Amino acid sequence: MQYFIGIVPPDEYLERVVAFQKRWLSNGLPNVVEPHVTVKAQSGLTLDMAWLEKVKVVCSSFSKFQLALSEPALFGNQVIFLSVQSNELVELHKKLVNVVTPSKELMQRYAELDLFTPHLTLGQTYWGMKESEILEMKSEAGDVLAPFPTFTVSYVRVYKEVQPNKYQLYEDIKLA
Repeated sequence: MQYFIGIVPPDEYLERVVAFQKRWLSNGLPNVVEPHVTVKAQSGLTLDMAWLEKVKVVCSSFSKFQLALSEPALFGNQVIFLSVQSNELVELHKKLVNVVTPSKELMQRYAELDLFTPHLTLGQTYWGMKESEILEMKSEAGDVLAPFPTFTVSYVRVYKEVQPNKYQLYEDIKLA
């Protein structure tokens, strides 16, 4: 059982992203989790749930902020994502990592702190897509998913793994 913390785009845009993802039948990502921007990966979010109250304390003193989705980009030819611009998101990420205190090995494994690149994943080879499909998706994403929204982030969403490779809403935590 694992957890992670993310930010969900507005409903209307979320639906557009899901419809776009499902155009590729090999894309298993929509069956794993809804589109989101990860704020805090699984590292340190243990089953004892001691971290949850710490996360709530950080969020209760962290103001709402603006997040902008933008042009599609790639991690190699394995992952296609929408770029994210938000200095506050990076700051919130750092605060959450620091309060949860995962090991350095786990922070590196989950690309946290200096390795953190905010993004919204559209598809990846790990979830069934071929590299050629990733490139095809990238060439279409700019046209289909534009205009890219800027929206106010007023809460973060804690996701819980409900079965292997299937995450669902566990709890929404409001920001200050």
